[in-house]
Amino acid sequence: MYISEPSHSPNRILESSLTLFLVLLAMSISCGQAPLFTVESGTVRDIRIGEASYRLQRPVISYQLGEAHYRSDEPSAVSISIELNQATAAAYLRFQNNSHDTVHLHNVIPFAPTDRDIFITGKGTHRLSRTHLFRPGLMPVNVIVPDNAWELGYASIPLEGNMFLAGLTRRDPNSYKNATRRRFETILAPGGSVGYSLYATSYRGEWQNGLREVFQEKKLYDLGSFDDRMYQREDLKWMQGAYVMHLMMAWDKDYYDRATGQFKFSDFLKRGKKLYGGDDVICLWPTWPTLGLDARNQFDMYRDLPGGLKALRTLADTLRSHGAKFFIAYNPWDESTRSEGHLQGLQTLIRETTADGVVLDTKGESSRELQQAADQVRPGVIMYSEGMAVPKDMTTIVSGRVHNALSYPPMLNLNKLIRPDFAIFRVAEVFKEPIHREYAVSFFNGYGTEINQFAPGHPEWEEEQYSFLGKTSRILRENSTNFVSNQYSVLRPTLRDSLWVNQWPSGDKTIYTIFSLKPEGYKGPLMKIDKRPGYHWVDIFHHEDATVTNVSGNSIVHASLDAFNTSFLGTNNEGQVTCLAELPEKIKCSLEGYQLTLTSSGGTHLKVWAGEPTYEKSPLDVSSGHQVIDLHKSFGRYEGKVVVQLFDKNVLLDESILIIQPGTPRLISSSAKTLKATTVPPGMVVIPEGKFLFTPTHGDDFIPYPVQGTGQTYRVPSYYMDRFPVTNAEFRVFLLATHYVPFDTANFLKHWKQHEIPKGEERYPVVYISYEDALAYSLWAGKRLPTEIEWQYAAQTPKGNEWPWLQKKPVSRKQQFVTETLTVSSIDGIDPVHANLGDGKPYAVGSYPKGANPFGLHDLVGCVWQLTNDVYQSGSYDYLMMKGGSYFKPSSSWWYVQGGPRELHYRQFLLRVSQGFERNATVGFRCVKDR
Repeated sequence: MYISEPSHSPNRILESSLTLFLVLLAMSISCGQAPLFTVESGTVRDIRIGEASYRLQRPVISYQLGEAHYRSDEPSAVSISIELNQATAAAYLRFQNNSHDTVHLHNVIPFAPTDRDIFITGKGTHRLSRTHLFRPGLMPVNVIVPDNAWELGYASIPLEGNMFLAGLTRRDPNSYKNATRRRFETILAPGGSVGYSLYATSYRGEWQNGLREVFQEKKLYDLGSFDDRMYQREDLKWMQGAYVMHLMMAWDKDYYDRATGQFKFSDFLKRGKKLYGGDDVICLWPTWPTLGLDARNQFDMYRDLPGGLKALRTLADTLRSHGAKFFIAYNPWDESTRSEGHLQGLQTLIRETTADGVVLDTKGESSRELQQAADQVRPGVIMYSEGMAVPKDMTTIVSGRVHNALSYPPMLNLNKLIRPDFAIFRVAEVFKEPIHREYAVSFFNGYGTEINQFAPGHPEWEEEQYSFLGKTSRILRENSTNFVSNQYSVLRPTLRDSLWVNQWPSGDKTIYTIFSLKPEGYKGPLMKIDKRPGYHWVDIFHHEDATVTNVSGNSIVHASLDAFNTSFLGTNNEGQVTCLAELPEKIKCSLEGYQLTLTSSGGTHLKVWAGEPTYEKSPLDVSSGHQVIDLHKSFGRYEGKVVVQLFDKNVLLDESILIIQPGTPRLISSSAKTLKATTVPPGMVVIPEGKFLFTPTHGDDFIPYPVQGTGQTYRVPSYYMDRFPVTNAEFRVFLLATHYVPFDTANFLKHWKQHEIPKGEERYPVVYISYEDALAYSLWAGKRLPTEIEWQYAAQTPKGNEWPWLQKKPVSRKQQFVTETLTVSSIDGIDPVHANLGDGKPYAVGSYPKGANPFGLHDLVGCVWQLTNDVYQSGSYDYLMMKGGSYFKPSSSWWYVQGGPRELHYRQFLLRVSQGFERNATVGFRCVKDR
């Protein structure tokens, strides 16, 4: 190592200690390889890592005295000495006040970062929350750091190419001499001093890697190595998937009704299920603030609850039956009441109540003794600290809370980065004020919420905000493996400030939580992405496909964030969130009317939702693989978003969104097969098997016609069809045999006289019948109504004929209407020998033998509109589908239903109100039978 020293220096003490500091820096960066440094006037000029050399030119540190900023290469009221701490492998910096005045030392940062660097230090004068993360050109982000590291300084410094240097300063809590410790600053009296440790490490790539290296890998240098055996215990891992907890006092109305003697937890849990999916944990607290009223100790308080410990055990079983765990509280400060060994008392309480966890009141840590005491009783008992455990304490506890002493929570919690599988819960108190921001920030940081009901009060906004909690908690629960991944990366680069993104990769799925402070909301480009084949982007908060665009060769994913009231800015009710997911394409789905066809790869089951998933409704749950689902049977008359989710047990694998456009008619009828006939039934003809291109046409589209099936080619199996429409005489045989009377008799067989067929009309098509009447007849006859495709295929034949007979010079209906005088002598070039052209007079079936088609079907057009089996439904209307036209053709306006003989591909809906309303003089039917 070579150090070049100048002839003079503003800080001789600093300069004389640089050699030891640089030796340490070499150890930290290059794992024992000695780099070469050049230092002049308190500034590191050059650095060599392995074979590579870099020009650094940075002061060792920067700091503040009051409001004044200084660097280690500048003179100030304090002197700085540096020595190597062999035990911690850190450079040790001692600041000494050489002036005659008291000074306030704070914001000590490695390598004097500039506004072009990434660094963490204090900002402002807040009593509890000053720590901010600074990024070039962007708004500083208020962050939470461990309780023993509020004053830390962090800096990420570029070296060259893809290599960076990350430095960390930590104040030594045992180094105060004639000094006063404050959370963010040290007050140095004249001659007073304080020590700081300075650590350095190298990293490559994006700046988040340096933060992960220092916080997650090095644990802020709090301990030499991290014993993670607690985190590997399978019996404790359940807490990693817990996101909603209630702490409740024993005198809470939601626990016990003293007037009736009834326990109320079941009702409380059921309400919670609908709003936020229910609680993962409920803790019952019967001690403070009543402990000490007499000599009863904390364990006696539990014993004296209604029904004693036996009732608590039953209560714990009840909670678990609802998917929740039962926690008890432990007060380590309880030393003046009835004497009872704390470990023994805690063991007894856990054993008798079968508690699943213990809230450690006033403690930010656990101990191996506490956990062992619980383990000796039953497996899986969680210790939950009241404060957030600092890194050196995380080896003995796997969960804890972020206290709400900061009623306005900083947006980013870097504790989550230290150990992502440490189960964090942010404390929220609903009685105080609307706390939308509490829930939003917890979600953004990928952890849970502890709703503390200790302070009384349930304001009117509680339920609405619980519903928002349900929306965020569902995403957390369904993607829990992502939110405990050590690949978690904070504050991904975005294209807009005031939009912050955290990234949560795990396996082949990546989740992005997004927080916004834009009260006007936002919809537009969010960030650059690497678009990968076989993956797609979904907004799993709004359950929409995320837009991905290409701009100058870059793939850009868009985001949508809801607006909030401007008056919420600066309150604990501000902010909005959303969530994007990059998902492997494991679901293929298509929607044809109400028929949803699904094919999925992997996973255990699929959930199909009418609308967005919420805890207030239930999905259709089916096994993964290939499924064909009738949505009408499951969801009835529904229009809008259909969300399909693929799960592996409780973990979301993929999501697909389809839309049933409002007003779109969907087929709701089904066709049951008849008994097969081996010979041609009387009055029927054979329709041979064949291929058929279904291309229907229709008139006015004010009420939309269905599009499903249009343009598709079908292979139609062979069947039988009635040669003629069903006649009055045939229908009378049915009535005599069955004594059929419809539920709604209005207009039923209205053309009959005193329930008898008018003389001479026995062979006329039966009319004034409803769809239900036709179904009843068909069932009696062992037949069924044809689907529209079956009717049209039989009528057109595989050749797709426009009319039953060969047409030489067809004329369009529109041209015919414009040029025709009001006569019925000719229409579309049709010879009157083929069909009734619309003279308004019904006739006996078979009256136009020259109008039969090649299969031998008569009266296909110009006779009566013929019902098919197809019933369609939209959000507003139901209608039947009819074919063939009729003998009636009003001609004074185009707005009429256009009757007369109609092309074989033409369709006409019959709007449904009631059976009586739809019975009319021009609608009949014919039947089919399977073979």
